[in-house]
Amino acid sequence: MKQKIVIEVQMHCSKCRSKALKIAAVADGIVDFVGLEGPEKDKVVVIGHNVDSAGLTSCLRKKVGHANIIKIEEVKPEEKKPEEKKPEEKKPDEKKPDEKLPCIQYPYGPYPYFDKVIIYEDDYPNNRNCCQM
Repeated sequence: MKQKIVIEVQMHCSKCRSKALKIAAVADGIVDFVGLEGPEKDKVVVIGHNVDSAGLTSCLRKKVGHANIIKIEEVKPEEKKPEEKKPEEKKPDEKKPDEKLPCIQYPYGPYPYFDKVIIYEDDYPNNRNCCQM
């Protein structure tokens, strides 16, 4: 059962708000959404499955400030409306969806592998033992 919990918390600064959001995000249960509501951003909203609202309120009281549960309500899943399909107009620049593009694959990873090594000998008279690749 997915539920929406709204808790009013006394928060004086942005540090308190971020602390309250962090506490709500790691609450017991599966938390889907955490946010702030109200004109003064003093209400913490938690949406999730099997979230312990009493435990969350107790934890907020201990670590942030005075907290009260405002409401707990069940969130109903949104009904998906079937969308009407419009006939697609073909543009000359667009490619057909069935048309596959050629894929270049290299045997040794995403970059080409060159098996030939070309060595140039140095023509300078002082560097007889030196060669460059």
